[in-house]
Amino acid sequence: MNKSDIVTLFEYNYWANQRVLKAAGQVSTEQFIAPAGLSHGSVRGALVHVLAAEVMWRLRCQQGISPRAMLIESEFPTLDDLATRWRAEERDMRDYLAGLTDADLQSALHYTNTKGQSFEQALWQPLAHVVNHGTQFRGEAAVALTRLGHSPGDLDLIAFLRQL
Repeated sequence: MNKSDIVTLFEYNYWANQRVLKAAGQVSTEQFIAPAGLSHGSVRGALVHVLAAEVMWRLRCQQGISPRAMLIESEFPTLDDLATRWRAEERDMRDYLAGLTDADLQSALHYTNTKGQSFEQALWQPLAHVVNHGTQFRGEAAVALTRLGHSPGDLDLIAFLRQL
Protein backbone atom coordinates (compact mmCIF):
# COMPACT_ATOMS: atom_id res chain seq x y z
CA MET A 1 0.00 0.00 0.00
CA ASN A 2 1.38 3.42 -0.89
CA LYS A 3 0.55 6.97 0.14
CA SER A 4 -1.64 7.60 -2.90
CA ASP A 5 -3.73 4.52 -2.09
CA ILE A 6 -4.19 5.53 1.56
CA VAL A 7 -5.10 9.10 0.64
CA THR A 8 -7.67 7.82 -1.88
CA LEU A 9 -9.20 5.53 0.74
CA PHE A 10 -9.50 8.43 3.18
CA GLU A 11 -11.03 10.66 0.51
CA TYR A 12 -13.62 7.95 0.02
CA ASN A 13 -14.09 7.71 3.79
CA TYR A 14 -14.82 11.44 4.06
CA TRP A 15 -17.13 11.39 1.04
CA ALA A 16 -19.13 8.52 2.56
CA ASN A 17 -19.17 10.18 6.00
CA GLN A 18 -20.61 13.34 4.47
CA ARG A 19 -23.35 11.43 2.66
CA VAL A 20 -24.44 9.77 5.91
CA LEU A 21 -24.21 13.00 7.91
CA LYS A 22 -26.32 14.76 5.29
CA ALA A 23 -28.98 12.05 5.51
CA ALA A 24 -28.83 12.19 9.31
CA GLY A 25 -29.55 15.89 9.06
CA GLN A 26 -32.96 15.01 7.62
CA VAL A 27 -34.19 13.19 10.71
CA SER A 28 -35.36 14.70 13.97
CA THR A 29 -33.11 14.80 17.02
CA GLU A 30 -35.38 12.23 18.61
CA GLN A 31 -34.90 9.87 15.67
CA PHE A 32 -31.15 10.54 15.64
CA ILE A 33 -30.71 9.49 19.27
CA ALA A 34 -33.46 6.84 19.50
CA PRO A 35 -32.54 3.16 19.84
CA ALA A 36 -32.45 1.73 16.33
CA GLY A 37 -31.39 -1.85 16.92
CA LEU A 38 -27.80 -1.11 15.84
CA SER A 39 -24.68 -2.53 17.45
CA HIS A 40 -24.08 0.90 19.02
CA GLY A 41 -27.75 1.62 19.68
CA SER A 42 -28.79 4.68 17.73
CA VAL A 43 -27.77 6.41 14.51
CA ARG A 44 -25.85 8.81 16.74
CA GLY A 45 -24.21 5.88 18.53
CA ALA A 46 -23.06 4.32 15.27
CA LEU A 47 -21.67 7.59 13.95
CA VAL A 48 -19.94 8.50 17.21
CA HIS A 49 -18.34 5.07 17.11
CA VAL A 50 -16.99 5.73 13.60
CA LEU A 51 -15.60 9.10 14.67
CA ALA A 52 -14.16 7.66 17.88
CA ALA A 53 -12.25 5.03 15.93
CA GLU A 54 -10.89 7.67 13.54
CA VAL A 55 -9.68 9.78 16.47
CA MET A 56 -8.20 6.83 18.34
CA TRP A 57 -6.30 5.46 15.38
CA ARG A 58 -4.95 8.86 14.34
CA LEU A 59 -3.64 9.41 17.86
CA ARG A 60 -2.00 5.98 17.83
CA CYS A 61 -0.49 6.44 14.38
CA GLN A 62 0.49 10.09 14.51
CA GLN A 63 1.31 10.73 18.15
CA GLY A 64 2.03 7.30 19.59
CA ILE A 65 -0.79 7.80 22.09
CA SER A 66 -2.95 4.79 22.89
CA PRO A 67 -6.17 6.12 24.46
CA ARG A 68 -7.73 3.82 27.02
CA ALA A 69 -11.30 4.74 26.05
CA MET A 70 -13.22 5.92 23.04
CA LEU A 71 -15.36 9.01 22.66
CA ILE A 72 -18.82 8.59 24.14
CA GLU A 73 -22.19 9.38 22.66
CA SER A 74 -23.23 11.87 25.34
CA GLU A 75 -20.36 14.17 24.27
CA PHE A 76 -22.41 14.87 21.13
CA PRO A 77 -25.95 15.86 22.09
CA THR A 78 -26.75 17.05 18.55
CA LEU A 79 -25.79 16.18 15.00
CA ASP A 80 -24.20 19.64 14.70
CA ASP A 81 -21.92 18.87 17.66
CA LEU A 82 -20.88 15.61 16.03
CA ALA A 83 -20.38 17.17 12.59
CA THR A 84 -18.26 19.98 14.03
CA ARG A 85 -15.96 17.54 15.83
CA TRP A 86 -15.77 15.35 12.74
CA ARG A 87 -14.68 18.27 10.55
CA ALA A 88 -11.85 18.99 12.99
CA GLU A 89 -10.80 15.33 13.01
CA GLU A 90 -10.91 15.17 9.22
CA ARG A 91 -8.62 18.22 9.05
CA ASP A 92 -6.22 16.66 11.54
CA MET A 93 -6.12 13.35 9.67
CA ARG A 94 -5.62 15.03 6.30
CA ASP A 95 -2.71 17.02 7.74
CA TYR A 96 -1.22 13.83 9.16
CA LEU A 97 -1.61 11.89 5.91
CA ALA A 98 -0.09 14.74 3.88
CA GLY A 99 3.17 14.36 5.79
CA LEU A 100 3.51 10.61 5.30
CA THR A 101 5.77 8.91 2.78
CA ASP A 102 5.51 5.48 1.18
CA ALA A 103 8.32 4.36 3.49
CA ASP A 104 6.41 5.60 6.56
CA LEU A 105 3.47 3.39 5.61
CA GLN A 106 5.70 0.32 5.76
CA SER A 107 7.18 1.23 9.15
CA ALA A 108 6.11 -0.53 12.33
CA LEU A 109 3.43 0.98 14.52
CA HIS A 110 3.50 -0.09 18.16
CA TYR A 111 0.29 0.52 20.10
CA THR A 112 -1.86 -0.70 22.93
CA ASN A 113 -5.56 -1.37 22.53
CA THR A 114 -8.20 -0.31 25.04
CA LYS A 115 -7.83 -3.67 26.82
CA GLY A 116 -4.13 -3.02 27.45
CA GLN A 117 -2.87 -5.52 24.85
CA SER A 118 0.20 -4.47 22.84
CA PHE A 119 0.46 -4.90 19.07
CA GLU A 120 2.80 -4.09 16.22
CA GLN A 121 1.71 -3.70 12.60
CA ALA A 122 2.83 -1.93 9.45
CA LEU A 123 1.37 1.59 9.63
CA TRP A 124 -0.70 1.19 6.47
CA GLN A 125 -2.72 -1.65 8.01
CA PRO A 126 -4.41 0.31 10.84
CA LEU A 127 -4.97 3.22 8.45
CA ALA A 128 -6.75 0.92 5.99
CA HIS A 129 -8.66 -0.51 8.94
CA VAL A 130 -10.04 2.95 9.81
CA VAL A 131 -11.73 3.15 6.42
CA ASN A 132 -12.97 -0.44 6.52
CA HIS A 133 -14.29 0.01 10.06
CA GLY A 134 -16.12 3.17 9.01
CA THR A 135 -17.75 1.28 6.16
CA GLN A 136 -19.27 -1.24 8.55
CA PHE A 137 -20.74 1.21 11.03
CA ARG A 138 -21.77 3.82 8.45
CA GLY A 139 -23.61 0.97 6.80
CA GLU A 140 -25.53 0.30 10.01
CA ALA A 141 -26.42 3.98 10.31
CA ALA A 142 -27.43 4.03 6.63
CA VAL A 143 -29.86 1.14 7.16
CA ALA A 144 -31.48 2.94 10.09
CA LEU A 145 -31.66 6.20 8.13
CA THR A 146 -33.18 4.40 5.16
CA ARG A 147 -35.85 2.91 7.44
CA LEU A 148 -36.62 6.48 8.49
CA GLY A 149 -37.04 7.48 4.85
CA HIS A 150 -33.67 9.24 4.42
CA SER A 151 -31.25 6.95 2.63
CA PRO A 152 -27.76 8.34 2.12
CA GLY A 153 -27.71 6.60 -1.26
CA ASP A 154 -24.87 4.53 -2.66
CA LEU A 155 -21.88 4.43 -0.31
CA ASP A 156 -19.75 2.00 -2.31
CA LEU A 157 -16.09 2.76 -2.94
CA ILE A 158 -16.60 2.19 -6.65
CA ALA A 159 -19.34 4.87 -6.72
CA PHE A 160 -16.85 7.31 -5.22
CA LEU A 161 -14.07 6.29 -7.62
CA ARG A 162 -16.34 6.73 -10.64
CA GLN A 163 -16.81 10.38 -9.67
CA LEU A 164 -13.08 11.12 -9.82
